[in-house]
Amino acid sequence: MRLFKLAMKYLLAAFFIFAGINHFRDPEFYLRIMPPYLPWPSALHLTAGVFEILLGAMLVIPKCQRLAAWGLIALLAAVYPANIHMAINHHLYPELPMAFHWIRLPLQFGLIAWAWWFTRDEIGKLKYEPRKDS
Repeated sequence: MRLFKLAMKYLLAAFFIFAGINHFRDPEFYLRIMPPYLPWPSALHLTAGVFEILLGAMLVIPKCQRLAAWGLIALLAAVYPANIHMAINHHLYPELPMAFHWIRLPLQFGLIAWAWWFTRDEIGKLKYEPRKDS
C-alpha cells in the first residue's frame, strides 16, 4: 500500500507540474476559459500555473506534502468556476466535445479527494505534531 500511495503521489505531482507548465505553453487556451466576471484574466491564469508547478513540486517533498496537498485542494476549489463556465458555455469551445466539459465537473472532486489523501498519515488520521512551547 505504501508503494502504491507513493506512486500516486508522484503521479499527482507530475499531473500538476505539467498542467502548470501548460499555462505558459498555451496561454490562449486558459485565457479563453476564464469567466468574464473575473478581473485580470492573464494574471489569474499565470498565477494558477505558478501555483500548480510549485504545489506539485512541494507534494513530493515529505516535509511539504501536507501543506502542498491543502494548497492543491484550495487551488482546485479556486479554479472550479472556470470549469463551470466552460460547461455552461460549451459552445465557445467547439473543438472540445460537450461531454468533456460536463465530465470535468465531477472529476474535479476526484482530484480534490486525491490531494486530500496526502494530508493524512499512513493509517488515515490527520497528521498531528504536538506544540513544543512548554
